[in-house]
Amino acid sequence: MRHLPILWQRLVSEQGTTCPRCHSTGEEVQRAVKTLKLALEPLGIEPELQVTEIDEVTFLKDPLQSNQVLIGGQTIEHWLGGQTGSSRCCNECGDNDCRTVEVGGQSYDVIPEDLLVRAGVIAATRMLDPTLSA
Repeated sequence: MRHLPILWQRLVSEQGTTCPRCHSTGEEVQRAVKTLKLALEPLGIEPELQVTEIDEVTFLKDPLQSNQVLIGGQTIEHWLGGQTGSSRCCNECGDNDCRTVEVGGQSYDVIPEDLLVRAGVIAATRMLDPTLSA
């Protein structure tokens, strides 16, 4: 089996909590990985999820690192032809503008399962044929 690395990182406070945006994205990521496992198994590709915590000091230096998903070393924005945006967050994030994903003219605070699955399938396709453009 070939492995498709999926990295999701988010701010986790000293109390071990995260904002609602990251919490909900985490649930979406878990569902997407399950869907990708089923879809990619016949192709001999297994998604491997790594969840990383960002501390408050690191977050304050670059809030857009929180709630970031990398698939095969690239952001989902890369795979989907989208871009990174930002919007005001809450709770653990304070008044910081946190990462959003903009795809197809729509902005997402919480990254939905369908976008994650789509990006994963594109990344897996690229693994099978590296000559394809992203």
